[in-house]
Amino acid sequence: MFRILIAALFAASVSCVARAAEWPGQKEGDAVFRDFRFGSGEVLGELKLHYITVGTPKRNTAGKIVNAVLLLHGTGGTSKSWLQPSLADELYASGAPLDAHETYIIIPDGIGRGGSSKPSDGLRTKFPHYRYSDMIVATHKLLTEHLGIQHLRLVMGTSMGGMHSWMWGEMYPDFMDGLVPIASQPVGISGRNWMMRRAAIEAIRNDPDWRDGNYEKNPTHWIYTAPIGALMTDSALSLQQKAPSREAGDALYRKIVETAAKRDANDQLYATEAVIDYDPSKDIGKIKAKLLAINSADDEVNPPELGVVEPATKAIPGARFVLIPASAITHGHFTYFQAALWKGHLAEFLKTLPPPAM
Repeated sequence: MFRILIAALFAASVSCVARAAEWPGQKEGDAVFRDFRFGSGEVLGELKLHYITVGTPKRNTAGKIVNAVLLLHGTGGTSKSWLQPSLADELYASGAPLDAHETYIIIPDGIGRGGSSKPSDGLRTKFPHYRYSDMIVATHKLLTEHLGIQHLRLVMGTSMGGMHSWMWGEMYPDFMDGLVPIASQPVGISGRNWMMRRAAIEAIRNDPDWRDGNYEKNPTHWIYTAPIGALMTDSALSLQQKAPSREAGDALYRKIVETAAKRDANDQLYATEAVIDYDPSKDIGKIKAKLLAINSADDEVNPPELGVVEPATKAIPGARFVLIPASAITHGHFTYFQAALWKGHLAEFLKTLPPPAM
């Protein structure tokens, strides 16, 4: 939950001016899947996935799309996160790593986020308790059954999307040529990461107005704990720059609380609990795609001192790990929004992928 709120604020801070012109081929759409069965056994009569596409699909002589790339957002984001200028301008421009004139980019809203099905649509706590594996299975159906894509050039994600990228490589090892997980680690949810999430979960469940999720008015007691997440997701230097005085710190606190108050508590709860099944460490050996993992040294959510990324990449033939040094221009976990700091590594990585089957 803390990531959800801080990500929204950070995205706003790096994207003060909205893009007036759309990218080539930019479209939005919805896919609806009937009687979608979740890993828990729960069934949703209609599961809707909202998505954005950028660019135009290119097909080989057999009619198969050969230039598709899947981008996955973080817990606090939606498909529109990937349209932030600090990402899109660096990645989709002519000559950039994911040049929109050459690449067909698919950006879905994960279950529970944006325009996709979520508890606040009406079911509240009767909505199936989805997990990361459910989100990946649903997105695979979006690609294969709705968009007609049988193979991807690349799966790339940030934060939750980075965690999903590791899982994509294990669940569908032959489906992509390359994987780029950013701001994530291939380790079971545990330690400080889980304890922070547990605190966020309990803040909602113990809000006196939550009423087991059957509230008429969005509960607001839990929102006063939301700013605690900023202490872990942004860097200490960045926070000091944003709040150089007690008054500035109070203003930032109030801003985060105001953002939290606008978000549905059940949606937040479900999104935070969805991570429970995350543990790619046991199936690292199933990954066949080339892999580039990118983290930042000041990311307290994925601290490098845990030492889990290096052994994982060594277990994957040809995999690389890049750790962006902490500096005055990094932002802890949310360094992932600053594609200028890592797009060069992505460009070099893309050159190592096999050519599309024409």
